[in-house]
Amino acid sequence: MAPAANGSHEDEDVADVHKPRPYTPSPWGDFFLNHNSCTQSQYLAMKHMATIKKEQVRNIILDVKSSSDLVVKIELIDTLERIGVAYHYREDINEILCDMHDEQGIVDDLHMTAMRFYLLRKHGYHISSDVFLKFRDDKGNFASDDLVSLLALYNAAYLRVHGEEVLDDAIVFSKSRLQSMLEHLDPLLVEEVQCTLETPHFRRVERVETRRYIPVYEKKATRDECILEFAKLDFNILQTLYCEELKALTIWWNDIRSQSNLQFARDRMVEMHFWMLGVVYEPQYSYTRMMLTKLVMFVSLFDDLYDNYSTTEESNIFTAAMERWDEQAVEKFPAYLKALYINILNTTNVIDEELKRQKNMHAGLAKKMVIDIAKCYHAEVKWRDEHYVPTSVEEHLQISMRSSACMQIISLVFISMGDITTRVVLEWDFTYPKIIKCVCIIGRIGNDMVSHEREQLSEHMASTVQTCTKEHGITVVEANEKLKVIIEEAWMDIVHECLHREHPMALLEKATDLARTMDFMYKREDAYTLSFSLKETLTSLYVNFI
Repeated sequence: MAPAANGSHEDEDVADVHKPRPYTPSPWGDFFLNHNSCTQSQYLAMKHMATIKKEQVRNIILDVKSSSDLVVKIELIDTLERIGVAYHYREDINEILCDMHDEQGIVDDLHMTAMRFYLLRKHGYHISSDVFLKFRDDKGNFASDDLVSLLALYNAAYLRVHGEEVLDDAIVFSKSRLQSMLEHLDPLLVEEVQCTLETPHFRRVERVETRRYIPVYEKKATRDECILEFAKLDFNILQTLYCEELKALTIWWNDIRSQSNLQFARDRMVEMHFWMLGVVYEPQYSYTRMMLTKLVMFVSLFDDLYDNYSTTEESNIFTAAMERWDEQAVEKFPAYLKALYINILNTTNVIDEELKRQKNMHAGLAKKMVIDIAKCYHAEVKWRDEHYVPTSVEEHLQISMRSSACMQIISLVFISMGDITTRVVLEWDFTYPKIIKCVCIIGRIGNDMVSHEREQLSEHMASTVQTCTKEHGITVVEANEKLKVIIEEAWMDIVHECLHREHPMALLEKATDLARTMDFMYKREDAYTLSFSLKETLTSLYVNFI
C-alpha cells in the first residue's frame, strides 16, 4: 500500500514505515564487471577483418547501384537493413532509394511492389497506396496464396496513414490468409510468420531483429557469404562495445546504490541500457547510450518514488528542491532521499559539463529535462491522493503521456546528436508535437495495458485502462481493444509525420525508434519491471557471440 498522504519519515526507519512493491532484484548484478566478450587481440583481429569485409560489401552495393535490376536493389537493401549493417552505407542506400522512387517502371508483382512500397515509406519517401489497387479483383479482394507476397503485403500495409482503405483491407486479408496457412508450413516458416503477425517489420527494434535474422539469413540458399560474414563481425564488435559500456555503468550504479537507500526502486540498469540501445545502437553514440542510461535510470527512480513510495509532503519538498536545483535543500529531506537527491544533481551536472567539453551547443539542457520529468510525475500525485479517475482517456493522456518521459528521452537523444539538432528543433520538440505525442501515447497506453491489473492492487493513480472502462461503461477486455485502436492511430500518425519531413529524417527516425522500444517492452507484459522475461534477449545481445 502507498504511505499516508501527509506523513513524514524523518528520524524513522524507512523499512518499517514503507512496504514497497516486491520487485525482484536485478538478474545481472555485477556480471558485466567480470565479463569479457573477447581478448584485446581477438577484438583487434575482428576489427581488421570487418574493415576488409565492409569494403567488399560496399563494392557489392556499388555494383547494384549501377544495375537496372529493381528487384536486386530491393532485395539488397532489405537484406542490409534486416541483417544490421545498413547504418554503414546510409548515403549509398539513400541514393538507391531516391532512384527507386523516381523510376516509373514498376515490377508487376505483388511481392516486389510491396517491398518497394515498404522501403520507400520507411525512409520517408512519398508513394501512393494506389500501387496495390491492381492486385484486387472486381469485388475489392486481394488474390494471392504466395507466402512471401503475403508477408511483404502485411509488412507494407503497416506503413499506412489515416484513410488508406486499401492498406486497411490488406492487413485484414493478409493476416487472415497467413493465419490459415500456419498449420501447413515447416517450423522455420511458422516462426517467421508468427513473428511477423506479432510485430510487423516497421515496428521491430533493430538490434533485436538483427540478432534474430542473422541465423535466418544464414540458412537461405541465396545468402551472400560476404554480407553474412560482415554482419557477424559487426554484431560481435558492437556487442563488445556494449559490454564495456555496461562495465562502466555497473560501477556507476553500484556507487549510487551504496550511497542511497533504493529499496523502493527497480534495479534495472542493464535493462535500461538495452532500452536506450534500441534508440541509439550505432557505435558513434556510445556516450549517448551511457548518458541516457544514467538519466533515464533517474526517471525510473522518480516513477517508483512518486508513484508508490513517497508521501505527498515528501513529493512536494523533493519537487520544489529539484526545480531550484538546490543542494542545500537536502537538509529538509528524510534520510532515505538525501543521498539520492545529491547523486541526481551531481550526475546531471557532470553530464552537462561533459557536453560542454564536447562543444555541444545544447549543454545545460540535461538538467532541464531532469527537472521537467520530476514535475510531470509530481503532477500525478494529486490524482493519486484524490483517487481521481479522469472522465476520458483523452483527459488522462493530457497529464499521463508527459510522465511517460518519451519527450524527455527524445530530447536527450536530439541534444546528444550535435549540430543536426538546431535550437528550432528542440523548441519544436519541447512543445509536444504530434510525433512526440504519438510516441508518448504508445508508451503510456502500452504500459498501462500490461501493468493495470498488478498496479491496481495498491493505491495507485488510475490507469488509462481504468479510465476507459469508466468512460464507456465496458469491461477491461473491451477497454483494451479500444486502447489498441488508439495505439494503431498513433502509429499511423508517426508514419504521416515521417512522410512530411518537417525536420531531418535522422531525428524523426530516432523518435520512431523510441516508439519501437516501447512496443517491444510492453508487447506481452511489463518487461522492464518483470525483467526475467528479457533475460534470453539480453543474453543474446550482450553475452553470446554469433
